[in-house]
Amino acid sequence: MSLKAQITDDMKAAMRAKEAGKLNTIRLILADIKRKEVDEQIELNDTQVLAVVEKMIKQRKDSITQFEAGGRADLADIEKAELAVLAAYMPAGLSDEEIAAAVKAAVAESGAAGPQDMGKVIAILKPQLAGRADMGVVSGLVKKALAGA
Repeated sequence: MSLKAQITDDMKAAMRAKEAGKLNTIRLILADIKRKEVDEQIELNDTQVLAVVEKMIKQRKDSITQFEAGGRADLADIEKAELAVLAAYMPAGLSDEEIAAAVKAAVAESGAAGPQDMGKVIAILKPQLAGRADMGVVSGLVKKALAGA
């Protein structure tokens, strides 16, 4: 079953269970997916759907930070609840050791010789780690690995 079909099924289940918060978040996901499909005139595959969900997660994290800084715990709690629903659609995250091994392998594969080759390494890692690792952390590890190269 595709991820989009799973999200649609979860929406139906949330309707039956009368889970308003979850239902609203799932509707937001489907609306973003539909918007992207209409804009680009394509049918999104699972990888593209994951990218949409990942973008929504990043937006929620940014909002939580802003709301907490502004003293709006009520709004931050709403965003945290949405974040929990969104996170359920992401694949299991990789451990720090697995990420470090992937970075090491990508540096070797690309033949990177220094910080100027960071783009090559990230280009290899992004498809492998998308949705499974925080790309900010990966970027930091790549910088560190290339600084020693």
